[in-house]
Amino acid sequence: MQTVAVLGVGLIGGSFALALRRAGFTGRVIGVSSPRTVEAALRIGVIDEALPLEQAVPQADLVYLAQPITRILQTIGLLDPLLKPGALVTDAGSTKAMIVDVARRAIHRGQFLGGHPMAGKETRGVEEAEAGLFEGRTYVLTPSVPAELETPAAAEFVEWVRRIGAVPVVFGPEEHDRIVAHTSHLPQLASTALAATLSTRLNGANDLAAAGPGLADMTRLALSSYDIWRDILVTNPAEIDAALAAYIARLESIRANLLSEPVARDFTAAAGFASRMRPQNRK
Repeated sequence: MQTVAVLGVGLIGGSFALALRRAGFTGRVIGVSSPRTVEAALRIGVIDEALPLEQAVPQADLVYLAQPITRILQTIGLLDPLLKPGALVTDAGSTKAMIVDVARRAIHRGQFLGGHPMAGKETRGVEEAEAGLFEGRTYVLTPSVPAELETPAAAEFVEWVRRIGAVPVVFGPEEHDRIVAHTSHLPQLASTALAATLSTRLNGANDLAAAGPGLADMTRLALSSYDIWRDILVTNPAEIDAALAAYIARLESIRANLLSEPVARDFTAAAGFASRMRPQNRK
Protein backbone atom coordinates (compact mmCIF):
# COMPACT_ATOMS: atom_id res chain seq x y z
CA MET A 1 0.00 0.00 0.00
CA GLN A 2 1.68 3.16 -1.23
CA THR A 3 -1.11 5.72 -1.58
CA VAL A 4 -4.17 6.29 0.61
CA ALA A 5 -7.03 8.59 -0.38
CA VAL A 6 -9.04 9.78 2.61
CA LEU A 7 -12.46 11.02 1.52
CA GLY A 8 -13.77 13.15 4.35
CA VAL A 9 -10.79 14.50 6.29
CA GLY A 10 -12.60 15.22 9.54
CA LEU A 11 -12.17 13.73 12.99
CA ILE A 12 -12.17 10.06 11.91
CA GLY A 13 -10.51 10.45 8.50
CA GLY A 14 -7.90 12.80 9.89
CA SER A 15 -7.21 10.55 12.86
CA PHE A 16 -6.83 7.55 10.55
CA ALA A 17 -4.26 9.43 8.47
CA LEU A 18 -2.33 10.50 11.57
CA ALA A 19 -2.52 6.98 13.03
CA LEU A 20 -1.10 5.48 9.83
CA ARG A 21 1.83 7.88 9.95
CA ARG A 22 2.57 7.11 13.58
CA ALA A 23 2.36 3.38 12.84
CA GLY A 24 5.06 3.66 10.17
CA PHE A 25 3.22 4.31 6.91
CA THR A 26 5.65 6.07 4.57
CA GLY A 27 3.48 6.47 1.48
CA ARG A 28 1.28 9.36 0.38
CA VAL A 29 -1.97 10.42 2.01
CA ILE A 30 -4.29 12.36 -0.30
CA GLY A 31 -7.21 14.26 1.19
CA VAL A 32 -10.56 14.81 -0.51
CA SER A 33 -12.79 17.20 1.40
CA SER A 34 -14.09 20.75 1.44
CA PRO A 35 -11.60 23.54 0.67
CA ARG A 36 -11.59 24.74 4.26
CA THR A 37 -11.02 21.25 5.62
CA VAL A 38 -8.18 20.27 3.30
CA GLU A 39 -6.52 23.64 3.89
CA ALA A 40 -6.53 22.93 7.62
CA ALA A 41 -5.44 19.32 7.07
CA LEU A 42 -2.47 20.44 5.00
CA ARG A 43 -1.53 23.13 7.50
CA ILE A 44 -1.41 20.74 10.46
CA GLY A 45 0.21 17.90 8.52
CA VAL A 46 -2.67 15.42 8.41
CA ILE A 47 -2.43 14.91 4.63
CA ASP A 48 0.33 15.29 2.05
CA GLU A 49 -1.82 16.54 -0.80
CA ALA A 50 -5.36 17.71 -1.50
CA LEU A 51 -7.07 16.67 -4.73
CA PRO A 52 -10.59 16.36 -6.11
CA LEU A 53 -12.20 12.93 -6.10
CA GLU A 54 -11.59 12.32 -9.80
CA GLN A 55 -7.84 12.79 -9.40
CA ALA A 56 -7.32 11.21 -5.99
CA VAL A 57 -9.12 7.87 -6.39
CA PRO A 58 -7.24 6.59 -9.49
CA GLN A 59 -3.96 6.92 -7.59
CA ALA A 60 -5.07 5.18 -4.41
CA ASP A 61 -4.37 1.65 -3.27
CA LEU A 62 -6.73 2.28 -0.35
CA VAL A 63 -9.78 4.53 -0.52
CA TYR A 64 -10.98 5.40 2.99
CA LEU A 65 -14.53 6.80 3.17
CA ALA A 66 -14.91 8.83 6.35
CA GLN A 67 -17.84 10.98 5.33
CA PRO A 68 -21.36 11.08 6.81
CA ILE A 69 -23.34 7.98 5.84
CA THR A 70 -25.46 9.66 3.17
CA ARG A 71 -22.32 11.01 1.52
CA ILE A 72 -20.65 7.60 1.71
CA LEU A 73 -23.61 6.06 -0.11
CA GLN A 74 -23.44 8.76 -2.78
CA THR A 75 -19.67 8.47 -3.17
CA ILE A 76 -19.73 4.69 -3.55
CA GLY A 77 -21.80 5.13 -6.68
CA LEU A 78 -19.07 7.29 -8.23
CA LEU A 79 -16.02 5.20 -7.45
CA ASP A 80 -15.95 2.19 -9.74
CA PRO A 81 -14.90 3.89 -13.02
CA LEU A 82 -12.15 5.71 -11.13
CA LEU A 83 -10.68 2.85 -9.10
CA LYS A 84 -7.26 1.42 -9.70
CA PRO A 85 -7.85 -2.29 -10.43
CA GLY A 86 -7.50 -4.27 -7.24
CA ALA A 87 -7.76 -1.23 -4.95
CA LEU A 88 -9.47 -1.66 -1.60
CA VAL A 89 -12.34 0.62 -0.61
CA THR A 90 -13.38 0.75 3.02
CA ASP A 91 -15.54 3.05 5.10
CA ALA A 92 -15.98 4.24 8.66
CA GLY A 93 -19.76 4.55 8.68
CA SER A 94 -21.71 3.86 11.87
CA THR A 95 -24.25 1.61 10.12
CA LYS A 96 -23.28 -1.11 7.72
CA ALA A 97 -26.07 -3.12 6.07
CA MET A 98 -27.13 -0.43 3.59
CA ILE A 99 -23.56 0.64 2.81
CA VAL A 100 -22.35 -2.91 2.20
CA ASP A 101 -25.36 -3.69 0.01
CA VAL A 102 -24.84 -0.59 -2.15
CA ALA A 103 -21.11 -1.26 -2.45
CA ARG A 104 -21.66 -4.90 -3.39
CA ARG A 105 -23.70 -3.78 -6.38
CA ALA A 106 -21.60 -0.77 -7.35
CA ILE A 107 -17.92 -1.73 -6.94
CA HIS A 108 -16.38 -4.25 -9.35
CA ARG A 109 -12.91 -3.01 -10.34
CA GLY A 110 -11.76 -3.11 -6.73
CA GLN A 111 -12.86 -4.64 -3.44
CA PHE A 112 -15.10 -3.18 -0.76
CA LEU A 113 -14.73 -4.04 2.91
CA GLY A 114 -17.09 -2.39 5.36
CA GLY A 115 -15.65 -0.99 8.56
CA HIS A 116 -16.65 0.86 11.71
CA PRO A 117 -14.02 2.10 14.17
CA MET A 118 -15.66 2.29 17.59
CA ALA A 119 -13.95 5.55 18.44
CA GLY A 120 -14.83 9.21 18.33
CA LYS A 121 -15.60 12.39 20.22
CA GLU A 122 -18.53 14.71 20.66
CA THR A 123 -16.51 17.36 18.80
CA ARG A 124 -15.90 17.28 15.05
CA GLY A 125 -13.39 18.52 12.49
CA VAL A 126 -9.86 17.76 11.38
CA GLU A 127 -8.50 20.04 14.11
CA GLU A 128 -9.76 17.45 16.62
CA ALA A 129 -7.96 14.54 14.91
CA GLU A 130 -5.65 12.42 17.07
CA ALA A 131 -3.14 9.74 16.09
CA GLY A 132 -4.11 7.76 19.17
CA LEU A 133 -7.88 7.88 18.67
CA PHE A 134 -8.14 4.18 17.75
CA GLU A 135 -5.79 2.79 20.38
CA GLY A 136 -7.41 -0.04 22.30
CA ARG A 137 -10.69 0.48 20.46
CA THR A 138 -12.67 -2.14 18.60
CA TYR A 139 -12.51 -1.78 14.83
CA VAL A 140 -15.44 -3.69 13.36
CA LEU A 141 -15.04 -5.20 9.89
CA THR A 142 -18.14 -6.34 8.02
CA PRO A 143 -17.34 -8.52 5.00
CA SER A 144 -20.26 -9.86 2.99
CA VAL A 145 -18.60 -13.28 3.21
CA PRO A 146 -15.59 -14.30 5.35
CA ALA A 147 -13.43 -14.97 2.28
CA GLU A 148 -13.30 -11.22 1.61
CA LEU A 149 -10.88 -10.89 4.50
CA GLU A 150 -8.42 -13.27 2.83
CA THR A 151 -7.50 -11.14 -0.20
CA PRO A 152 -4.04 -9.54 -0.10
CA ALA A 153 -5.50 -6.02 -0.01
CA ALA A 154 -7.87 -6.83 2.85
CA ALA A 155 -5.21 -8.70 4.81
CA GLU A 156 -2.85 -5.72 4.52
CA PHE A 157 -5.56 -3.33 5.68
CA VAL A 158 -6.36 -5.50 8.70
CA GLU A 159 -2.67 -5.50 9.58
CA TRP A 160 -2.65 -1.70 9.47
CA VAL A 161 -5.73 -1.67 11.73
CA ARG A 162 -3.70 -3.65 14.25
CA ARG A 163 -0.67 -1.39 13.82
CA ILE A 164 -2.65 1.73 14.68
CA GLY A 165 -3.58 0.07 17.95
CA ALA A 166 -7.14 -0.97 17.17
CA VAL A 167 -8.63 -4.42 17.76
CA PRO A 168 -10.25 -5.96 14.64
CA VAL A 169 -13.57 -7.70 15.24
CA VAL A 170 -15.65 -9.30 12.47
CA PHE A 171 -19.45 -9.13 12.21
CA GLY A 172 -21.87 -9.56 9.36
CA PRO A 173 -23.38 -6.21 8.25
CA GLU A 174 -26.85 -6.95 9.64
CA GLU A 175 -25.42 -8.37 12.87
CA HIS A 176 -23.35 -5.22 13.28
CA ASP A 177 -26.40 -2.99 12.92
CA ARG A 178 -28.38 -5.01 15.46
CA ILE A 179 -25.58 -4.88 18.02
CA VAL A 180 -24.67 -1.20 17.67
CA ALA A 181 -28.34 -0.24 17.90
CA HIS A 182 -27.98 -1.38 21.52
CA THR A 183 -24.36 -0.47 22.29
CA SER A 184 -24.14 2.89 20.52
CA HIS A 185 -27.43 4.20 19.13
CA LEU A 186 -29.55 3.50 22.22
CA PRO A 187 -27.07 5.17 24.62
CA GLN A 188 -27.04 8.26 22.38
CA LEU A 189 -30.83 8.49 22.28
CA ALA A 190 -31.15 7.82 26.00
CA SER A 191 -28.69 10.63 26.74
CA THR A 192 -30.47 12.94 24.30
CA ALA A 193 -33.87 12.15 25.81
CA LEU A 194 -32.60 12.71 29.34
CA ALA A 195 -30.99 16.06 28.51
CA ALA A 196 -34.02 17.19 26.47
CA THR A 197 -36.35 16.28 29.36
CA LEU A 198 -34.27 18.14 31.92
CA SER A 199 -33.94 21.16 29.65
CA THR A 200 -37.65 21.81 30.19
CA ARG A 201 -37.74 20.93 33.91
CA LEU A 202 -34.61 22.52 35.34
CA ASN A 203 -34.94 26.21 34.56
CA GLY A 204 -34.09 27.90 37.84
CA ALA A 205 -30.84 29.81 38.19
CA ASN A 206 -29.58 27.41 40.89
CA ASP A 207 -31.16 24.15 39.71
CA LEU A 208 -27.92 22.72 38.33
CA ALA A 209 -26.14 23.48 41.60
CA ALA A 210 -27.80 20.28 42.82
CA ALA A 211 -26.38 18.23 39.90
CA GLY A 212 -23.39 16.01 40.47
CA PRO A 213 -20.91 14.38 38.08
CA GLY A 214 -23.36 11.55 37.41
CA LEU A 215 -25.64 13.85 35.43
CA ALA A 216 -22.69 15.19 33.46
CA ASP A 217 -21.69 11.61 32.63
CA MET A 218 -25.22 10.68 31.61
CA THR A 219 -25.61 13.70 29.32
CA ARG A 220 -22.16 13.67 27.70
CA LEU A 221 -23.48 12.01 24.55
CA ALA A 222 -26.21 14.65 24.29
CA LEU A 223 -23.49 17.02 23.09
CA SER A 224 -23.38 15.09 19.80
CA SER A 225 -24.60 16.74 16.61
CA TYR A 226 -27.91 15.78 15.01
CA ASP A 227 -26.23 16.33 11.62
CA ILE A 228 -24.28 13.11 12.19
CA TRP A 229 -27.03 11.15 13.91
CA ARG A 230 -29.70 11.90 11.32
CA ASP A 231 -28.00 9.53 8.84
CA ILE A 232 -27.63 6.82 11.48
CA LEU A 233 -31.32 6.97 12.39
CA VAL A 234 -32.36 6.86 8.74
CA THR A 235 -30.18 3.86 7.86
CA ASN A 236 -30.89 1.64 10.88
CA PRO A 237 -34.49 2.40 11.92
CA ALA A 238 -35.80 -1.12 12.56
CA GLU A 239 -32.98 -2.14 14.90
CA ILE A 240 -33.03 1.20 16.71
CA ASP A 241 -36.79 0.90 17.16
CA ALA A 242 -36.36 -2.56 18.68
CA ALA A 243 -33.67 -1.31 21.06
CA LEU A 244 -35.80 1.67 22.10
CA ALA A 245 -38.82 -0.58 22.65
CA ALA A 246 -36.84 -2.82 25.00
CA TYR A 247 -35.48 0.18 26.90
CA ILE A 248 -38.89 1.83 27.21
CA ALA A 249 -40.38 -1.45 28.46
CA ARG A 250 -37.69 -1.64 31.15
CA LEU A 251 -38.33 1.97 32.21
CA GLU A 252 -42.06 1.28 32.39
CA SER A 253 -41.37 -1.79 34.54
CA ILE A 254 -39.22 0.27 36.91
CA ARG A 255 -41.90 2.97 37.02
CA ALA A 256 -44.57 0.40 37.88
CA ASN A 257 -42.45 -1.27 40.56
CA LEU A 258 -40.61 1.57 42.27
CA LEU A 259 -41.26 0.17 45.76
CA SER A 260 -41.04 -3.53 45.05
CA GLU A 261 -38.56 -6.34 44.52
CA PRO A 262 -38.35 -6.20 40.67
CA VAL A 263 -36.52 -2.86 40.93
CA ALA A 264 -33.96 -4.41 43.26
CA ARG A 265 -33.36 -7.12 40.68
CA ASP A 266 -32.92 -4.45 38.00
CA PHE A 267 -30.29 -2.71 40.14
CA THR A 268 -28.44 -6.01 40.60
CA ALA A 269 -28.53 -6.90 36.90
CA ALA A 270 -27.53 -3.35 35.95
CA ALA A 271 -24.58 -3.29 38.34
CA GLY A 272 -23.37 -6.61 36.95
CA PHE A 273 -23.47 -5.33 33.38
CA ALA A 274 -21.86 -2.00 34.32
CA SER A 275 -18.97 -3.79 36.05
CA ARG A 276 -18.34 -5.78 32.87
CA MET A 277 -18.01 -2.50 30.97
CA ARG A 278 -15.29 -1.11 33.26
CA PRO A 279 -11.69 -1.50 31.96
CA GLN A 280 -10.33 -2.94 35.21
CA ASN A 281 -12.65 -5.93 34.77
CA ARG A 282 -11.65 -6.67 31.18
CA LYS A 283 -9.17 -9.44 30.42
